[in-house]
Amino acid sequence: MTKPQTTVRTEVLPRVGVDLHLELHGPRLREGLTDALRAAVRSGRLVPGTRLPASRALADDLGIARSTVTECYTALIEEGWLTARHGSGTRVAERAKPLRNPAQNGRTGSRRPSAHGLGPGVADYAEFPRAPWLAAARRAFAAAPHTAFGYGDPLGWWELRKTLSDYLSRVRGVYADPGQIVITSGFHHGLSVIARALKAHAIDTVAVEGYGLDIYRAVLRDEEMNIPPLRVDENGARVQDLTYLAGVNAVLLTPAHQFPTGFALSTDRRSAVLDWARRSGGMILEDDYDGEFRYDRKPVGALQGLDPDHVVYFGTASKSIAPALRLAWMVVPEYLLSAVTEAKGRVDTVSVLDQLIFTEFMKSGAFDRHVRGRRQNYRRRRDELIEAIEESASNVRVAGMAAGLQAVLTLPKGTEARVLQAAARQGLIVGGLGEFRHPSVDVHQPWSDALVVNFSAVSDSAWPGALRTLRSILP
Repeated sequence: MTKPQTTVRTEVLPRVGVDLHLELHGPRLREGLTDALRAAVRSGRLVPGTRLPASRALADDLGIARSTVTECYTALIEEGWLTARHGSGTRVAERAKPLRNPAQNGRTGSRRPSAHGLGPGVADYAEFPRAPWLAAARRAFAAAPHTAFGYGDPLGWWELRKTLSDYLSRVRGVYADPGQIVITSGFHHGLSVIARALKAHAIDTVAVEGYGLDIYRAVLRDEEMNIPPLRVDENGARVQDLTYLAGVNAVLLTPAHQFPTGFALSTDRRSAVLDWARRSGGMILEDDYDGEFRYDRKPVGALQGLDPDHVVYFGTASKSIAPALRLAWMVVPEYLLSAVTEAKGRVDTVSVLDQLIFTEFMKSGAFDRHVRGRRQNYRRRRDELIEAIEESASNVRVAGMAAGLQAVLTLPKGTEARVLQAAARQGLIVGGLGEFRHPSVDVHQPWSDALVVNFSAVSDSAWPGALRTLRSILP
């Protein structure tokens, strides 16, 4: 018996929808419509950002029930192919990348397009606070003095530095005189500047954590720094090993929430690394990349507040707002300021206009409100992740403390590569712990296999589907 076939062409205005050509095969209309739309996205016929017809309009054109279209849209939203926002309609998700050649098979290197991005280092950029940011921009520009539109202080806009001084003292326990705060265009920029300043003080070796982002190690290597690793365990970096590493003059740490393993530097080790710095004259570079996001109790205070003369403190707006702002800051010991100024340049290298807006955004209280909202949302997601893992994967556990934007899922020994392959087949992007390991660190110490799962990376509508897919690949 020949299967019934329906070919429907819908035409709508480009601003509110898309010209569709859908072929629905078989008697099960919802599955047929779902498959047809998924195929259109996968092949690239429907490009990311395309707005689809309203459910009622598409149902009328296809001659089917509106509920069928609604169920289809909902399923594709949960899978991550579509997104839906109030006032913006239903659109093709930005992360739904088409195959370059749909005809490719596995032997020619094809990959299923990514349905869910849970990889480290990204966020749900739809959460950018557009309206409050725009309101802050209007107020900031209306009140800005004419001098704000010049080249600017090489250390950054003074009003922002004063505002950050108050904020960091209140929220992170940082001793931050405004004159010692330096504005940079991201952590990479700040780390590069500090490396050049340290070289000016004859410091050429910076110990790094045995697990971390390779790009940060690359920044230090580019500045001709030696970067011996410190082992990492459930108490954070083994800073006691600094005593035995030859020629180490500085150390780069993530003490509040080690990246990516998720553990805080223990109290004993915090004391030990400060003692090392005082005794040796060494410098601690403290990367406080997500200090605002602690869920189980008050965030761990910054090391810098315990010894401002031996710590360079780094903070950033990349995790709390968005990396596109290119706004970060350092709190620098006074004796390093002249070298930092020389290394950074003689004019401000960060957009003064963005600094004006961020200053107003913070002073108005909008920044605090935004962070609180994101903290509540991420806490809920982390709780749901833990519950899902406990219910479905007896051989997997969530490691680290309740903080940050990602979690580490420990796996049975020897399974990391296999699980990552299963994730790729399901269109799920996750990180393997191995990709963060320093080349000189023993693969078996202290973890051998784990996933790094970013629970902040997808929209609320796509999160349930991403969680189900994650559960399906775990051993």
